[in-house]
Amino acid sequence: MRLYILDNGRLEGDFNWIVAMSTVGTLENRTPPIKWVSIPVYCVLIDSSEGKILYDTGCHPDAMNGYWPPNLTSIFPYYHNDNQLLTKQLALTGTTPEEVKTVILSHLHLDHAGNTRLLSNAQVYVHKKDYNYAVHLMASSPNPQDHGAYVKADLDFPADRLHLVDGDLQLFDGVELISLPGHTPGLLGLMVHLKQEGTLIFPSDALYCTENYGPPTKMSGIVYDSVSFRASIEKIRALQQKYDAKVMFSHDLAFFNTLKLVPQYYR
Repeated sequence: MRLYILDNGRLEGDFNWIVAMSTVGTLENRTPPIKWVSIPVYCVLIDSSEGKILYDTGCHPDAMNGYWPPNLTSIFPYYHNDNQLLTKQLALTGTTPEEVKTVILSHLHLDHAGNTRLLSNAQVYVHKKDYNYAVHLMASSPNPQDHGAYVKADLDFPADRLHLVDGDLQLFDGVELISLPGHTPGLLGLMVHLKQEGTLIFPSDALYCTENYGPPTKMSGIVYDSVSFRASIEKIRALQQKYDAKVMFSHDLAFFNTLKLVPQYYR
């Protein structure tokens, strides 16, 4: 089994979204400068005996050209070059979109589910509570700016290929889905057991960066349920200790810069 990290470009934004209250006004400094940061976006391809499995699909390439609503392009502008397109990154592993058998969407936010339409032959797995919440938002208002970080077009899955998951699941031998709610009503983390590298845990946005992990745990700025958010981090911590695993933070640029990127791989 080989595991590839696919680089899908960068978001930018206020660091308070990554670590909540990291910049706070005081009596002595009522308007402190914010910290504007670069935020990596990546996907994971597993080439296994069960076929090719893709964890998350990244940002839509036309995000800044009308695919995302203007409130989101202002808060989280997205930048990428041609080589960071999902199709180009897959090609570096010798994979076409049609060859991907399974897609796991950690959650349906726009930086994790933007290219699912390309994987036309894949079975799609997503957390039931996150899917239902996103559908509810779409039904509640026709205005895209009322949909939070969800984009309606990203939810266009054929019913016969959609699998709603509502808990931990061993998907294939060595590939497990971990329920990690908090950031969103439901979120699927990925745990992969590799022969040489050992266990890798991909918590997606249950855990943006090393500073969130602590200890002590620090909240991120985008949280649906703060109690579940903290409980999910402790679940990750327990799994890390149990398997002597490496935690693969989702939006930590310093950490991302240490990773092997395609065409390199973990095995």
